[in-house]
Amino acid sequence: MTASGSWIHRTHALGFTAPLCPDNLYGHLVATAVPGVEEWFDGAYRRTLRLPGGPAVVSLPPPAGGVVEAGIRCVPDDEAEAVRLARRLLDLDADPAAVDGHLRADPVLAPLVDAAPGRRVPGSPDPDEFAVRAVLGQQVSTAAARTHASRLVRDHGTPLPAGLAPDGSSLTHLFPTPHQLTALTDDELGMPASRKRTLHGLVAALAEGSVDLRGPDARAQLGALRGIGPWTVDSVAMRALGDPDAFLPSDLGIRVAARELGLPERDRDLVAHAEAWRPYRAYATQYLWAALDHAVNTMPA
Repeated sequence: MTASGSWIHRTHALGFTAPLCPDNLYGHLVATAVPGVEEWFDGAYRRTLRLPGGPAVVSLPPPAGGVVEAGIRCVPDDEAEAVRLARRLLDLDADPAAVDGHLRADPVLAPLVDAAPGRRVPGSPDPDEFAVRAVLGQQVSTAAARTHASRLVRDHGTPLPAGLAPDGSSLTHLFPTPHQLTALTDDELGMPASRKRTLHGLVAALAEGSVDLRGPDARAQLGALRGIGPWTVDSVAMRALGDPDAFLPSDLGIRVAARELGLPERDRDLVAHAEAWRPYRAYATQYLWAALDHAVNTMPA
């Protein structure tokens, strides 16, 4: 262990139940990474974390030898929370035998599962952050969503203290809090007026506490906001709330995959077919996306 100021730098061997397919897990995290907050650096996915005792940085290389050797930089009292969030980011507590065994019962999914078993759902350490990013990503490309988010980070995020990020790293900020984002102006947002209203409404609701994404009514509260539809609610539920059964039938990638695989394309018909995938529709989503040629399915070089 080494110390820098009041921070510790420690490596934790994070165990998991095999198999674990890293391709879509790291591919998704890196393809959607927000500059300044996330990066692929020195063979590992790294990101900043806002923890009770202050900012932190976690480094997550691909698994080797049955563990993920996670590097944690934080104040000592935050170490356990940093480890918990690292596990959430990589969905290391999943039970692949139960998930894959259930999904193999569908003859359409079975070849996808057999080709790359152990797909996980890439997570997010902060539901508020991910909700903002989900709105930024409504009806735009992955690259456009990253650009929008990076501007918010640059203009409203909290700079990291000197010495916290590893040497040579591009990590510079914590993602801005809802309170920080209440200072956003329309001139800063290069998006349609309707989506600006949605983002302002979400940020205000999170800042004032009328939407609590850590509470039992998170989905209902989020879905009641103007401009927040099922795709956004289920994206947040899947990636940030840990719902293994969240499903995105209206997602463009899911529709394309359904067409290519011979599944129903209409939302209601696909939802009816997906009843058999419960309670693991979030994992079925990962296998459907894997049928597409997209950067989120490719292990970073």
